[in-house]
Amino acid sequence: MKENQTLLFPRPLQKGDKIAFCSPAGAVKAVYVEEAVEALGKQGWEAIIMPHALGKNGHYSGTADERFDDLEKAFTDPDVRAIICSRGGYGAVHLLERLARLPLEETPKWLIGFSDISALHALLTSRGIASIHAPMAKALADHGGDNADNRALLDFLAGEGLEYSLDPSPMNRPGDATGLLVGGNLSVISDLVGTPFDVIKPRRILFIEDVNEPIYKIERMLYQLRLSGVLADLAGLIVGKFSGCAPDADFASVNNIVADLTRDYSYPVAYDIPVGHVTHNIPLVCGAACSLSVGESSVEISQ
Repeated sequence: MKENQTLLFPRPLQKGDKIAFCSPAGAVKAVYVEEAVEALGKQGWEAIIMPHALGKNGHYSGTADERFDDLEKAFTDPDVRAIICSRGGYGAVHLLERLARLPLEETPKWLIGFSDISALHALLTSRGIASIHAPMAKALADHGGDNADNRALLDFLAGEGLEYSLDPSPMNRPGDATGLLVGGNLSVISDLVGTPFDVIKPRRILFIEDVNEPIYKIERMLYQLRLSGVLADLAGLIVGKFSGCAPDADFASVNNIVADLTRDYSYPVAYDIPVGHVTHNIPLVCGAACSLSVGESSVEISQ
């Protein structure tokens, strides 16, 4: 049986369905969540704010127990059909072991977010449940359904597919690939290699992004993937945006590091894809089948 045939795909949202806002990591400005709730209401969905989602405990939205409690209630409530993480930051890793004990397969629901939320995507992928790497509360508050990325997310939640035709980078390595799409924030997923939540497996398409990391640390994380053998066995690689990962005297760019460390492999590589800590942040479905075509005139991604 092919890998993508075992996938649990949460059902599309219908009018009146309930969406829960949780804050599994950093504290968030209440206004972003409150305005995002209004934006989702305009789509005909009922958005609720979990009890600790607007809290603050140091840099976190709450204690680990409080953050887990919100997610546990949202994941196990059969009336909640999707969970939107209000923001990233740091702290989702605190919750993985306890979340892994929940019966997540009983009522699969969409989990939405990016950045540190990549840890939760890894958890769900490890359980065979699809989830959405996509903009969070601030983007929904700022733009509602009026920009292309939010519109793609909202339409996907309602049952449409995702298809992108993107401008090519001169650094691209052409080719076609199909496989399960996995990945997210490089700092997060590289730290999960060798754990039960490691999603970088052979014949998968990996996408990576990061923010505000010294560029030598990006190289170190990519070496971790190369030396562990996982970089060699991919079906394809999507290189997103590495915002604030500035070049220095030793490294011209993140793209150059990727090109150097993948030079021995033949799979397609697409650079400068708009995913990550940028205004234009396309939704991608983690743990779901993906088709990647890297050509001279465009990069095509469909799910």
